[in-house]
Amino acid sequence: MKAIVMSDYGSAGVLHEQEVARPALQDHEVLVEMHVTTVNSGDQLIRSGAFRDLLPVRFPHILGVEIGGVVQDTGKRVTRVKPGDRVIGFTFTGGAYADYVAVNEHSLAVIPENLTFGETASLSGVGLTAWQALFRYGNVQAGERVLIHAGAGAVGHLAVQLAKQHGAHVTATARTGNLEFVRGLGADEVIDYLTADFAEVTRPVDLVLDMVRDGGVTESKSYAVLKDGGKYLSLVSPAVRHNPVIRGIENLFVQAVPDSAGWSSLIHSVQEHKLKVHVDRIFPFTAEGVAEAHRNNEAGGKQGQLLISWSR
Repeated sequence: MKAIVMSDYGSAGVLHEQEVARPALQDHEVLVEMHVTTVNSGDQLIRSGAFRDLLPVRFPHILGVEIGGVVQDTGKRVTRVKPGDRVIGFTFTGGAYADYVAVNEHSLAVIPENLTFGETASLSGVGLTAWQALFRYGNVQAGERVLIHAGAGAVGHLAVQLAKQHGAHVTATARTGNLEFVRGLGADEVIDYLTADFAEVTRPVDLVLDMVRDGGVTESKSYAVLKDGGKYLSLVSPAVRHNPVIRGIENLFVQAVPDSAGWSSLIHSVQEHKLKVHVDRIFPFTAEGVAEAHRNNEAGGKQGQLLISWSR
């Protein structure tokens, strides 16, 4: 099968096409024919080497954690899905930048026939990350004040919608061209981080959700707007778990895990038209297409999710 692999850490230029063996199945694994995957910050952090201590890889490595496709085969002890099922899911070890991926059955959720992979593929990892960050790590309650950085991004645009629908007061940061987009998601306040310092204009909040990689500048400033006993949640810096406790603020690094309740809630919200997955751009499953998707994601400014699509 065809796969897009990385043979070293580095820029998007390390990604190249390679023929590899189709994965063999263990008893509880499922073989999924890939139709759609995504590009997100996690892929970039692994590719660049920024996560080499947290998630070391062996080369050549196949990136891609979000799965959207059709079950082709199952291990002999699989009971949750069957061949022909349309599924979403994710894998901790990568492998989604390939024609087929093997994944544990508990890392998958069946999607309804009336929903497309474009609507649901992002729920598998990015959506689940937003859901777990807010409701498992953050335990957000109605009436609380939440600050979401990068509110127009893949995780951010879903987190804004979920937090608002849960009754929180939502403030989000975004660049100039994305302000109206984020307001349209339901944010109560949107701060243009290119022209204003959020730490100077944001009222105290109960929770900060941070997806910004800027050497810790946004992280440091976020404490200034957190209430005593608040929560700082990072998606990009595992080291925050070791930050000293100041004013009772809890420091958490968010790492999603398979969660059938989370997937069920997200899928239901999409079916009920309460949650909208915005696809900024779709790239072809080629070495050039995947590399361009990575560069596009690194450039920032997107609205929602970037997808990689197979021609099936």
